[in-house]
Amino acid sequence: MTLEQIKYKDLPPGQIEEKSFEIITKELGDIILSPDQAPIIKRVIHTTADFDYVKNLCFSEKAVENFHRAIIEGACIVTDTQMAKSGINKKVLQKYGGEVFCFMSDEDVAAKAKETGQTRAAVSMYKAAELDRDLIFAIGNAPTALIELYQLIQAKKISPKGIIGVPVGFVNVVEAKELIMETACPYIVARGRKGGSNVAAAVCNALLYELGR
Repeated sequence: MTLEQIKYKDLPPGQIEEKSFEIITKELGDIILSPDQAPIIKRVIHTTADFDYVKNLCFSEKAVENFHRAIIEGACIVTDTQMAKSGINKKVLQKYGGEVFCFMSDEDVAAKAKETGQTRAAVSMYKAAELDRDLIFAIGNAPTALIELYQLIQAKKISPKGIIGVPVGFVNVVEAKELIMETACPYIVARGRKGGSNVAAAVCNALLYELGR
């Protein structure tokens, strides 16, 4: 491979993402995606270069419509990592009155986790439940956060406007995602082991960007 053989080396920066989505659409071929789900699935593929998300991403009935309504009505987003928080387009969310929260680094969360033997992610869900705001949860790292969310929902201590459940890993990841899919909450879940904070942010951004079109 030589520099001269690189196909898009002179592509302007502003067109790189556009070209990426063109390539994704072409490589999807004859696969037909739901019009409301397609932008989310494609952005996750763009983020991960992994076409498995075509079949892994699962949506509750009218999920995108419900998430969009929540955002328009000022819902905030709670993440389980600073990485996901930093990746979400807060400027767009703020247009609708929402904020992004991550409590993982808070001293009280760390202290409570040490005292109870729970993960910080689980304790963060307790803290989120105390917020007097409508909430969307974007979980990309910790299955314990999803398990705690499920328990809080069952105990009627929280009623999320939506859950993006995409933690990555091997321990309790698959099971935690399945729990969320048993709730009545709108959800977007990456079934199986794949996911990550970057996927959580990508899903949030896809939802935000589509509202601006």
